[in-house]
Amino acid sequence: MDYKTTVFLPKTDFPMKGGLPDLEPRLLERWAAMDLFGTLRGRSKGRPKFVLHDGPPYANGHLHIGHALNKILKDVINRCQQMRGFDANYVPGWDCHGLPIEWKIEEKYREAGLDKDAVDPIAFRQECRQFAQHWIDVQRDEFKRLGVEGDWQTPYTTMAFRAEAAISRELGKFVVNGSLYKGAKPVLWSVVEKTALAEAEVEYHDLSSVTIWTRFPLAKVSRPDLEGARVVIWTTTPWTIPGNRAVAYGPDLDYQLIAVDAVAEGSLAVPGERLLLNAQLAPQVLAEAKVTAHRVLAAMSGRDLAGCVARHPLADHPEAGGGYSFPVPLLPGGFVTGDVGTGFVHIAPGHGDDDWHLGMAHGIAVPETVLPDGSYHPAVPIFAGRSVLAQGKDGKYYSPAAKPMLEAMKAVGALLASGKLLHSYPHSWRSKAPLIFRTTPQWFISMETNDLRAKALAAIDACRWVPAQGRNRIRSMVESRPDWCVSRQRAWGVPITVFVRRDSGEVLRDQAVIDRIAAAIEAEGADAWFASPAERFLGPTYRAEDWEKVTDILDVWFDSGCTHSFVLENGPWDLAWPASLYLEGSDQHRGWFHSSLLESCGSRGRAPYDAVLTHGFVLDEEGRKMSKSLGNVVAPQEVVASYGADILRLWVVASDYSEDLRIGPEIIKTQVDAYRRLRNTLRYLLGALNGFSETERLDRAEMPQLEQWILHRLAELDGQLRRTCDDYQFHSLFAELLSFCTVDLSAFYFDIRKDALYCDHPDDTRRRAARTVMDQLFNCLVCWLAPFLCFTAEEAWLCRHQDSAESIHLQLFPELPAGWLDDALAARWEKIRDLRRVITGALEVERAAKRIGSSLQAAPRVYLADAAVLDGLDLAEIAITSAVEIVTGAPPAEAFALADVPGVGVVFAPAAGNRCERCWKVLPEVGSHSSGHSHDGLCGRCADAVDRMAATP
Repeated sequence: MDYKTTVFLPKTDFPMKGGLPDLEPRLLERWAAMDLFGTLRGRSKGRPKFVLHDGPPYANGHLHIGHALNKILKDVINRCQQMRGFDANYVPGWDCHGLPIEWKIEEKYREAGLDKDAVDPIAFRQECRQFAQHWIDVQRDEFKRLGVEGDWQTPYTTMAFRAEAAISRELGKFVVNGSLYKGAKPVLWSVVEKTALAEAEVEYHDLSSVTIWTRFPLAKVSRPDLEGARVVIWTTTPWTIPGNRAVAYGPDLDYQLIAVDAVAEGSLAVPGERLLLNAQLAPQVLAEAKVTAHRVLAAMSGRDLAGCVARHPLADHPEAGGGYSFPVPLLPGGFVTGDVGTGFVHIAPGHGDDDWHLGMAHGIAVPETVLPDGSYHPAVPIFAGRSVLAQGKDGKYYSPAAKPMLEAMKAVGALLASGKLLHSYPHSWRSKAPLIFRTTPQWFISMETNDLRAKALAAIDACRWVPAQGRNRIRSMVESRPDWCVSRQRAWGVPITVFVRRDSGEVLRDQAVIDRIAAAIEAEGADAWFASPAERFLGPTYRAEDWEKVTDILDVWFDSGCTHSFVLENGPWDLAWPASLYLEGSDQHRGWFHSSLLESCGSRGRAPYDAVLTHGFVLDEEGRKMSKSLGNVVAPQEVVASYGADILRLWVVASDYSEDLRIGPEIIKTQVDAYRRLRNTLRYLLGALNGFSETERLDRAEMPQLEQWILHRLAELDGQLRRTCDDYQFHSLFAELLSFCTVDLSAFYFDIRKDALYCDHPDDTRRRAARTVMDQLFNCLVCWLAPFLCFTAEEAWLCRHQDSAESIHLQLFPELPAGWLDDALAARWEKIRDLRRVITGALEVERAAKRIGSSLQAAPRVYLADAAVLDGLDLAEIAITSAVEIVTGAPPAEAFALADVPGVGVVFAPAAGNRCERCWKVLPEVGSHSSGHSHDGLCGRCADAVDRMAATP
């Protein structure tokens, strides 16, 4: 008889290879055809809401790997909360205004030889709008291809008329409460883009700068021995010297009056001159100036310098025309240190934050020295019209003003020394050009008016931050930040919809005017502000000739900081305010988290979120930033095309995203291998469950202990899953699930139960118990994996529910009985698994020596101190041998043992008897039993099973 037909081998249509690049688009089509998102919303009505508010990506270019990380992580969290029983309605959004898009449109004009400023502003804005819409459509398809579920039909965009109106209304709240004001303060300014930039739009790169040590002769002294002395300053921005109006000293620092006695060849120092320097820094300065001999004439504290006044170093230049003849007072500055420089800081109030504050404190006027394009003002002596920043032929930026500045100071004996320094310097994140500090009239939101800083700090403390150090990071930023500069001198954005009185500069704070402006924008878009006469908004109460419209636009961070108001509060999506969670990269502590916090605290008194989660940045396999020049860029589109989106999704959940993540070919291969193991587990379960029916199901109490232990492990994992959903730390859950599938199931449980599944009679308790547990395993695993491997989980689920119009993503996580947890049982099976490891190790020695081929050829003697742990269990079944002899007592010296399993030893012995032709066990009973049929080649169990199957109609 051919017994192959009597063996229950796994059978499934679920393929071994995923073929994800082909499968996934078909599943996307299925979800679209069944309106999965709409069905989810319909079935979720009445559930508690979980709102992950989407931080809007910028609508400019294809997605990069950071976008994929961010959106996949959001999708995993939303799917987990949805399957926990929440209504997790995800509304994706886009940030549409701002410089990057405007820059792209300007590039087109520059390439055509056209002047952007000569183009009609409304037409220019329309081009920006069309550009943004194009990339929204491209990115939407790319996000959907990653398996991200959301309201892709009606996303939010900051350029929607309704959104622009809401942003204008939010600005109006700061107008009415007095927080918005116009002032002249130093801001980071891009001379390339001709606009102020927010801190979040700034990145730091190395820059090689010319450094100078410059003499400021004292004209008025506080003590006689300083007569004729010269104060020495050091700066990395020589171009700011024309803007100098003071010199700062450290009141608590020690200073020395030094006489120069001798100098080396090429030195610009002069023997006999007297220099005033910080005592700690003097040796370094003298070395840079090539002074070979000197004397300390006097020592003094910074406080002794109060009242001293210097002359500008260029005051005597023949081309200055008296333009630098003003007094340069020495002023105490708490920011002056003895760490670097000379102990003196030259103060240009128009080009530095400390400079500006010190100047304001002492009534020093701020001169306008540099124009928006980075050229010196026509009134600046000697250097009028020269640029302070330019890009060389090699693509590197430098200061064209540095060389003529040095020459001018040399000509009047002001230059003591010069050098070069490579240092970290602020650059525009868009143009990559270095920035300058420039004092310009800008619009600010006060951090002190209406206690905005205090409210924001209190809100930070009230929120949950994941990881926890995020709280300290954003708190330190808010504690020390200046007033929020919200104006930009650009065209593409929501305008600062404010009227200013022409004669006094007073801001019009009238709610009726604000409402008329917002209504017009909601109907026609923000273009209405630029295209409409003032009378339309001012109404009959005010005369248009008395008021001037502001033409600056808002900082795009104010735009995105307002999204909570028109998405969560008043949007058409039926969400909730505040959001359950904001989730972005760790750079958003100074970006979206920050601006949303300030906007909401300023308008509502609290943060727009209950919790904030941050993830790291994506690096290559060697921990380097990705760049085209290094050739290490990993494009998500390429990974998806080659391997499938589920592989990228697996990479996200397998990574500790609280830190920077790494990706590259080898890491992707690791994820492919992990995916293969998970897929094989699902495939085995599907095959083993072929034909399973409810009539087979057993209660836990009827099951063998091995099955009860598996249910215990499921209950443990269920608890970890739910904790993970709360903690957002999916990498630990993924590691546990992968280990469960590969170690607990494939290498242990499946291995043991193959014999029962294949060879027991379908009505046998052991086989029914195994199939009942495997049904639970499949249901749990396919649900637990669904948020991670959204495509593969759907494929596996449909393989078992082939005629269903449902989806795995419409299911909830299974609710498992608390009674499945059994710690005492788990402890017992931990010992049994250790015992099995020793037996397996002993058999591997025999297999390596080619004395056996299969473990079923063995019947080892197992020595152990206490056999009670095995009560009621068949150790041969667990060890997958044909028999086991248990010996209570110490193992002999020749026994195989493992150091971490004391008291257990194994001595190999071959199994006695013949091999069963059906189950392949080697048993003495094979051929010795009686039966109604001739089964001489079978063991008793197999003969009985075959007979019972033959007797079944």
